[in-house]
Amino acid sequence: MPRIAYVNGRYVPQRSAMVHIEDRGYQFADGIYEVCVVVNGDYWDMEGHLARMQRSLGELQMAAPMDMSALKVVMAEVVRRNRLKNALVYMQVTRGVAPRNHQFPAAGTEPSLVITARRFDFNASDAKASKGIAVISQPDIRWGRVDIKTVGLLPNALAKEAAAKAGAAEALLVRDGVVTECSASNAWIVDKTGAIVTHPKTNQILGGITRQTAIACAEELQIKVIERPFTLEEAKAAPEAFLTSATSFVMPIVSIDGARIGAGKPGPVALRLREAYKARAARG
Repeated sequence: MPRIAYVNGRYVPQRSAMVHIEDRGYQFADGIYEVCVVVNGDYWDMEGHLARMQRSLGELQMAAPMDMSALKVVMAEVVRRNRLKNALVYMQVTRGVAPRNHQFPAAGTEPSLVITARRFDFNASDAKASKGIAVISQPDIRWGRVDIKTVGLLPNALAKEAAAKAGAAEALLVRDGVVTECSASNAWIVDKTGAIVTHPKTNQILGGITRQTAIACAEELQIKVIERPFTLEEAKAAPEAFLTSATSFVMPIVSIDGARIGAGKPGPVALRLREAYKARAARG
């Protein structure tokens, strides 16, 4: 069965889905995106992702392509047409099509909306978490407003490629010795007291929706949460480290730059938090 995409009001086979060459997302990375996970037919953290989408649109003074209730209908229809039970739903909004000019186009220019869905392997994620992942460090060379979830991801892609070439799953991004986040996820450590530590929400990190749910889970489990910067050296010396994202949930880190973290296997805090996250997300 061909995959089906939604493009500006039409459901079309993905192989023939297109946007105009003067779409500002293509020419200026003038767009935002979100990724939602569907597990057993249910969206996990959907409201958080849609709220962040609205914030990103607002920060970029970009019109929404439709209201959120209509967007939910289209998302569900894309999943249905692709006959998926477990899925990653990708949504991208750009400022629309206009003659190439750095200045914003004229008022009334219609934003572009693309939605796709592909199969998500829930079991593969659990298998990876049972072993943990290796990460490397890379310099954080991103722009100054990474709190907005834009499609301008070239620095992230470069970091992810460096990780892949090193045989690692992710890259910790480091600025002035401090770990900000990862190329596509938020970074955490467990300190020697058993508290979990993550960079505070500033314009230096993307406020992860899974991050916020993980904080709520930790509070339910009576695990202390500390939002403060931590250094790369502190991360390497930590008893545990992990990352969070919509597609990884809570993912234990077992090595950084080849240095073993803790016992070199997924730690109890990360694994406990992962199970709590999955249970909470499944409850809606």
